[in-house]
Amino acid sequence: MAESTTQNLTSSKIPALGTPILLLSLLAMMTLPIPTFLLDILFTFNISLALVVVLATVYSQRPLDFAVFPTVLLVATLLRLAMNVASTRVVLINGHTGPGAAGSVIESFGSVVIGGNYAVGLVVFAILVIINFVVVTKGAGRISEVSARFTLDAMPGKQMAIDADLNAGLLSQEEARERRKEVSQEADFYGSMDGASKFVRGDAVAGLLILFINIIGGISVGMGQHGLDFSTAMQYYALLTIGDGLVAQVPALLLSTSAAIMVTRQNAAHNMGKMLVSQLIMNPLVLFVTAGVLFVMGIIPGMPHIPFLLLSLVCVTGGYFINQHQQKQVSTEAEIAEQQPVPEPVVKELSWDDVPPVDQVGLEVGYRLIPMVDPAQDGKLMGRIKGVRKKVSQELGFLVSSVHIRDNLDLSPNAYRIAIQGATVGDAEVYPDKELAINPGQVFGNLDGIKSKDPAFGLEAVWIDASQRDNAQALGYTVVDASTVIATHLSHLLQTHAAELFGHEEAEQMLKGLAKTAPKLAETLVPDVVSLGTLVKVLQNLLVEQVPVRDLRTIAETLAEFSSRSQDPNVLTAAVRVALNRLIIQNINGLKDEIPVVTLAPDLEQILHQSLASGDDEVVGIEPGLADRIQVSLKQVVEQQEAAGQAAILLVSPALRSSLAKFARFGIKGLHVLSYQEIPDNKQIKVIANVGNQ
Repeated sequence: MAESTTQNLTSSKIPALGTPILLLSLLAMMTLPIPTFLLDILFTFNISLALVVVLATVYSQRPLDFAVFPTVLLVATLLRLAMNVASTRVVLINGHTGPGAAGSVIESFGSVVIGGNYAVGLVVFAILVIINFVVVTKGAGRISEVSARFTLDAMPGKQMAIDADLNAGLLSQEEARERRKEVSQEADFYGSMDGASKFVRGDAVAGLLILFINIIGGISVGMGQHGLDFSTAMQYYALLTIGDGLVAQVPALLLSTSAAIMVTRQNAAHNMGKMLVSQLIMNPLVLFVTAGVLFVMGIIPGMPHIPFLLLSLVCVTGGYFINQHQQKQVSTEAEIAEQQPVPEPVVKELSWDDVPPVDQVGLEVGYRLIPMVDPAQDGKLMGRIKGVRKKVSQELGFLVSSVHIRDNLDLSPNAYRIAIQGATVGDAEVYPDKELAINPGQVFGNLDGIKSKDPAFGLEAVWIDASQRDNAQALGYTVVDASTVIATHLSHLLQTHAAELFGHEEAEQMLKGLAKTAPKLAETLVPDVVSLGTLVKVLQNLLVEQVPVRDLRTIAETLAEFSSRSQDPNVLTAAVRVALNRLIIQNINGLKDEIPVVTLAPDLEQILHQSLASGDDEVVGIEPGLADRIQVSLKQVVEQQEAAGQAAILLVSPALRSSLAKFARFGIKGLHVLSYQEIPDNKQIKVIANVGNQ
């Protein structure tokens, strides 16, 4: 520990000198004379660096694994240009002494690579420049530009998809944070690659200009200062200049190629070599057809027979061995399947075990959806359902029952059905090989696909191919896969039907948890204060109105206070709601200080009070015409509040709250009914509408 602390202190005192030293070195190469031996080392290092970058590009699993590539590209380009300046100085000063004036590397490229012929060297250099500038660099620059634009356009859609997965419980906060960071890094990377491709393009142009400047300047210096004739000066300086240019163009071409490889790769983790083999030649039919074409070309009179026939034989041999290998794999899998023993059915007496209990939560799927729930087939739905259960359990305050999944041949192949306590509460159809593009309310275009609706919230949606994902996100759609659709639908239904999932067993487990933090309170609550049945009913009443029950201590203390006045679960529920008012308001209106509410006209409120006083505890039992007018008015308020992005809250007297909440629950989706007592003291009320009886 002490050693680690010492190292940290030492490293904090030592300044980061790498970047300043590199910049000073580049400046020194451009301004100070460099010995030829050092030039040889630098040119060799430049070629080695280019090879390292190419190999790092090929072996990286995905582009973001080599995110520093744009910076490396810039540094390598500046290094190469600095060496061009240094070598130009040496060539112009010592070029009259012969081809070895600028070092062994330049001499080797000028004599060995092009055979000492500067005309051949000019042609080779021109071809390299054309390949680098016109083909590789231009194509890579265009791909970088398009990739950067589409990546930036798709960022809002990707962020919304991450938020949707987080809300559905498919991602933790840490995983969502990492996903958002990766999206940001991807945008930064492709934006940097778009700029870095311009450096490569400019470097190719600079290499061509430097060549002509060096040849003209060298001939002028040789003839004007050293008295060489034109032929000798041309031979000396042209060979040195072309050798210098080739030494620079070879690593430049390697770096341009690595940039092109980087921007043409998919942003997914894969080994480039394995993908080339698996996608290019693993189909033996491709090699057989290629062998046939080569054979026909090889037997045509006048064609070079040996190369074509030889490559035809290689393709036939390769296709044969690949075909044999694939057939062997299939037969091996079949033998393994046959060797597995098939158990004989055992006939046994009928017992109570043959009467299956009703599953609290069940999911039935059609046969095409079976791979989604089969871990052996890389099914992701099982893991996502566990995430949904964990998230819903944490939000509601009790452990949600396990989801029992089974296939049902009576369903259509792409259909699924969700049941709670044996009764179906939701069903829909999904397409495992497609993705659902959901319209969140505002999009900028239409998509081709299968029109549908989001089964959880009823939003307009389209089933699209996976290849359209980036385009859909760029248009503003939220794109999710089939597993996410089912998981989100399940999460919504679990929260909606939470009261049906809560029973005596769950209440007992919650009391055990309360006993760990408040043992006296838990000990006296049941049965001294209330019965277990009353406690269960109170908690179910809260869950029916989407109020979490995780704060059992506050609930228990409130029951202990009011149990002496009444044992009616509805009266106790109203008291508990007042105690939980901060949590209720926070879930509805967030942390805002001002609460927009709708109130009832005094005449209407008096009519409803009289209805309750007459013994009718159901407000829905009032005159039908009046009930319709109330419902229409409240629906208009809900629509206005949803359009403004605010919650719709109806504020009534405590005596009416329970009955009007039931009235709204079955007729007005999205309306929250609160009593005056449920408004916290630190919140302000803003009346935005008044519902009358006219």
